[in-house]
Amino acid sequence: MTATAVVFPGQGAQAPGMGRDFAEASAEAKALFDRASAALGWDLARVCFEGPAEELTKSDRAQPAIFVVSVIAFEALRRARPGAVFSAAAGLSSGEWAALYAAGVLEFEDALRVLEARGRFMQEACQARPGAMLSVIGLDRAALERVCAESGAEIANLNSPEQTVLSGTREAIAAAEPLASAAGARKCIRLNVAGAFHSSLMQPAADRLREVLAGVPFRAPAFPVLSNVTGRPHGGPDEIREAMARQVTGSVRWVDDVEWMRAAGVGRYIECGPGRVLTGLIKRIDKTAALNNIAALSDLQGVPETL
Repeated sequence: MTATAVVFPGQGAQAPGMGRDFAEASAEAKALFDRASAALGWDLARVCFEGPAEELTKSDRAQPAIFVVSVIAFEALRRARPGAVFSAAAGLSSGEWAALYAAGVLEFEDALRVLEARGRFMQEACQARPGAMLSVIGLDRAALERVCAESGAEIANLNSPEQTVLSGTREAIAAAEPLASAAGARKCIRLNVAGAFHSSLMQPAADRLREVLAGVPFRAPAFPVLSNVTGRPHGGPDEIREAMARQVTGSVRWVDDVEWMRAAGVGRYIECGPGRVLTGLIKRIDKTAALNNIAALSDLQGVPETL
């Protein structure tokens, strides 16, 4: 049987209306929305269902909201396929917290509070030191490292062999864009983000998050969870805490995560949560992979009966 991994999207996947169909059809899903609102002290379901998009885009709203919808999709999958066995889990940036939850590392409410704090710290770091991000298509890592050395930008996300995201001050990104184009990039796209995520500009957020994580109970994962920072599975609880603090400033090594899972025998990936970003990225990394996406309740019908 093909080994299955479950993967979770990060910030940017949010959209008003997400999760509504699950909540309307499932008492379990509605209960998770209620628990989330109680833990956070604001109506998460309303923000997910109604937006507005400007509020849902704020980091301290988007990160817990995407987490909750991702967990609801994952729990719906487990109810629909009770015999499912997962060989690994991974998430992109903030989505890594949903992967840790899926593997039993921490409780639902604890993960929510961490993500609200993480998002708030990152938003405040963005306001303190304005930055920008640039998606570069069609340039290899060696060429991008030269661009970064010359411009002062940093590699934020290694999303696929063809797509890498740079991060840094506005001046660094302004310098990096023409350098990347001159080096042969097919396309450069400025991202509509609040600041320079996954760069050294986020160090104040990482330091504050490390303090929060010291008080959160962690357990060893029930199955491998890939670390964005190392591209390999997490270790024990203390190692997870440190890696998740470092993740705020470190590069997201998504290509390495998927390549590790493929080498470990994973042949099917199920993306749980809003959007289809990870499905698209995995297709570019592992062209032989079987892919499913659970962004809505009806998507469960496309998942094989046996996992």
